[in-house]
Amino acid sequence: MKPIYELTRASLILRLQDAEDRDAWEKFAMIYGPVVFNVAKGRGFQTADADNLVQEVFMAVANSVSNWLQRDERGSFRAWLLRIARNAAVDMITQKATRSLGCDGSEAQTHLVNLPARSELSSVLDLEYERLVFQWATDRVRESVAEHTWQAFWLTSIQELSVEAAASQLNTRPGNIYFARSRVMARIKELVQQYQDHQ
Repeated sequence: MKPIYELTRASLILRLQDAEDRDAWEKFAMIYGPVVFNVAKGRGFQTADADNLVQEVFMAVANSVSNWLQRDERGSFRAWLLRIARNAAVDMITQKATRSLGCDGSEAQTHLVNLPARSELSSVLDLEYERLVFQWATDRVRESVAEHTWQAFWLTSIQELSVEAAASQLNTRPGNIYFARSRVMARIKELVQQYQDHQ
């Protein structure tokens, strides 16, 4: 996933009202498709079912985004999207007669029982969204810094190697590791903040 933070601006949401605006829908799918898909997979959906859920969510958004935009008290877009995702998941499970989940009735019941409450789903989707934004930011930063700078960050912050061990492995001084790690972390935070500011 390589969304650009500008893609989530309010103008994109406004453009979703036009079902023929392929560019807007492609950008929306690039941003939110992986979030819904990964959460569905994490909840035990098969790959095909997770893909179907993404499509159900997008169809629900297409059918109701105009009404949502007209509400005075509409809340945040992500909260509304999370509600749609949960409702679509419940629909897929409970309407097995028309939307096969590839499992028998007892498995469908298990999926339904294991479906998280709205507050838990919100937390799970938010966490997945944040993970994907972090991944996007780290990908961008990795492309823009020297490999030894990236390795200093990766070894100490992600792999949790000590600064001394990383310095030894990279054949440099510990001070260089601290400096490189700090530089990468600051850039990641900056990109994440830019992304969130344009939500």
